[in-house]
Amino acid sequence: MLGLPANLGWVITYSVSTWQQPTPAPASAERTALIGTVAREITGLGAGRLRVGIDGLTAAGKTSFGHELAAAIATLGRPVLRASLDDFKRPWREAHLYDRLSGEGYYRNAFDYDRVRSLLLVPDRVALCAIDPLTQVDHSGVLVDAPEDSVLLVDGVFAFRPEIDEFWDHRIWLEIDAELSVRRGELRDGADPQQASLHRSRYLPAERIYLAEADPRSRVNVVIDNSVIESPVRCS
Repeated sequence: MLGLPANLGWVITYSVSTWQQPTPAPASAERTALIGTVAREITGLGAGRLRVGIDGLTAAGKTSFGHELAAAIATLGRPVLRASLDDFKRPWREAHLYDRLSGEGYYRNAFDYDRVRSLLLVPDRVALCAIDPLTQVDHSGVLVDAPEDSVLLVDGVFAFRPEIDEFWDHRIWLEIDAELSVRRGELRDGADPQQASLHRSRYLPAERIYLAEADPRSRVNVVIDNSVIESPVRCS
């Protein structure tokens, strides 16, 4: 369990994907308190199985927030399943069949929403990873139980598209502005100028299409301004 103390008995099941990010150390008491409040709100929705989506622009901090929220929910006694939509993209071997390189193509074609539904959001035994983004290995046969009281936390861009929006019991949006998204993405992805340019040429145009067409922020339950990691601000 990535970065979590083993002696607390927390039950968090992670994806087998090699595209992993460790649970960050607490950034501040203020952030810990906000995440704790959101965790209590989620567990307060009921004792049944819950599916929570965490969305926002690229590099908004979705994966880190998801890991932190998972730890907070687990300490409240609920088993947690962690997944990322990055593990449900179409395999690169099929990329010659469609446009995935432009902003428009990335938005329309990169993710396999049929598999998100059939493997992750619908069944009682779920696959937390379909295609590993790094190795391209298909892990869809690696299934784990989703207990009746479990909370499935899924982070990723375009989480509230019409293809899968109906399945969420709770929706969280992490707000940052477009320029900060680009700067954080470039910093995260290193010094490779070709990789860095993708944030302006592919990801940001795709996200603008998403915001215009799906209007995800109009349906979310929680909006958090995550511009300053140490001092997130809840907007709704």
